[in-house]
Amino acid sequence: MRNLRSVCLCSILSAICLAATPPADSDDAARIIQAALQPSPIQSNLRQLTDEIGGRIPGTPAMQRAMDWGVHMFKAAGADSVRAELFTIPQSWAEGATEMTVSATGTAFDPRLTQIPKVDFRVRCVSIAWAPALAPVRHVPVVDVGNGSVEEFKKAGDISGKIVLVHSVVLKTWDDLFAEYTNAPPVISAAVSGKAKAVAFIATREHDILYRHTNSFAGEIDRLPQVLLAREDGERIGRLLASGHPVWADLNIPNQVGGPIKTANVIAEIKGSEKPEEFVILGAHLDSWELGTGALDNGCNAALVVDALRAIKASGLKPRRSIRFILFSGEEEGLLGSRAYSTAHRPELDKAAGVIIYDSGTGKTTGFSTGGRKDVLDAAKSIIAPLRQFGVTELKTDMEWGTDHFDFMLEGVPTFVADQEEANYLVNYHAVSDTYDKVDFAQLKKDVAEAAEFSFALANLPEKIGPRFTRSQIEESMRETHSDEMFKAFGLWDAWESGNLGRQK
Repeated sequence: MRNLRSVCLCSILSAICLAATPPADSDDAARIIQAALQPSPIQSNLRQLTDEIGGRIPGTPAMQRAMDWGVHMFKAAGADSVRAELFTIPQSWAEGATEMTVSATGTAFDPRLTQIPKVDFRVRCVSIAWAPALAPVRHVPVVDVGNGSVEEFKKAGDISGKIVLVHSVVLKTWDDLFAEYTNAPPVISAAVSGKAKAVAFIATREHDILYRHTNSFAGEIDRLPQVLLAREDGERIGRLLASGHPVWADLNIPNQVGGPIKTANVIAEIKGSEKPEEFVILGAHLDSWELGTGALDNGCNAALVVDALRAIKASGLKPRRSIRFILFSGEEEGLLGSRAYSTAHRPELDKAAGVIIYDSGTGKTTGFSTGGRKDVLDAAKSIIAPLRQFGVTELKTDMEWGTDHFDFMLEGVPTFVADQEEANYLVNYHAVSDTYDKVDFAQLKKDVAEAAEFSFALANLPEKIGPRFTRSQIEESMRETHSDEMFKAFGLWDAWESGNLGRQK
């Protein structure tokens, strides 16, 4: 999950007042970049994580093996210390053998036929993650609700006990992905209100590519059963309905839902030489959906975090502040690992000097989003100056949702999320096709150099890049960037206003 941006993005490139900001130490930057670009075990590390461990859902044996992988890799990279911090996910979930078969009346071309022809076909589909199970049902009417707007639901009429078919556009841009997430909650609410049996979303990918999302954002089981249909099958159903043929479906969603489970964030550290109690975080999420092997989302960047630690150690340089390298768990279920970490470490967040997150595959990095912080632009511009050789030039004041900086941002800590080109990320996002062979290792090594240089320079500044924002300052940034609209679209605003989300004062 990544790059679900605020509704109105405010892009600001800092190009002034640089004389007032000491430049990053060019010698240190060059040494770290050189160390990062040297041959390393990053390819074999990622191959083990993806090909040998595979998809990684918290609570599964694969996720436990992945956490063991993280501990081992950090130690091998030379970390001063490594630990796993346990936290609880509210409920466990696993998909059974989801099955859907469609039937419809056909067209009688021969008037001599005494029986109306029938159309039957099996639909390629998967359950939406963290959706409830549905015991086998037969001959359930399917009703088309278009894109799921209020008007389309009204046009569809009575949906009680029916399966509602929801159309989509083909995914091409980050904004399309943002829309896919924001469109789902009101559709689900309308389906629940109308007492629908289930929701069938048509996939946004072509060529029968199936993928996994969740439409619940706090690890809770969702409100009604949902399936994702292969685009070609879903559009076929839509055409049958549009041509006046009633359509029925047999549907079985035998999801396995359980109680609370334990998982862990894996944390390694390089201890600071002068201010060890202050710290920078470089992070990525270790978990993934299991239809593919989680290479682009987000195994490549988990391997990046490990390799950035290796590069800094190999450079022989010691940062003033500590650097914590974190592989978060439970990101796909609603940023649960980073929320657990930021909550558990809330008493020391005044000492946090910044959080850097990578979570968009191996597309070229163009810059960083600063989480609504204008006050850090000048210093950050100086820090990323050595990365211009890789095309990293932009700083944007977006307040994004959808990756592990989010709860730190709402705690007032300066955050920096790598902005990356789409490359092959979107078509393979959460999909069966998200596998090792899709990774651009030449670009990934450049990303390692960027992450290592940025995190070291941030940790090595004479003073922290910026203070921890107060709650009122955070909310002011939300309104300036129109991120309050994003919060409301995702149902997060009430949690913020009530104090259940973000900094308490």
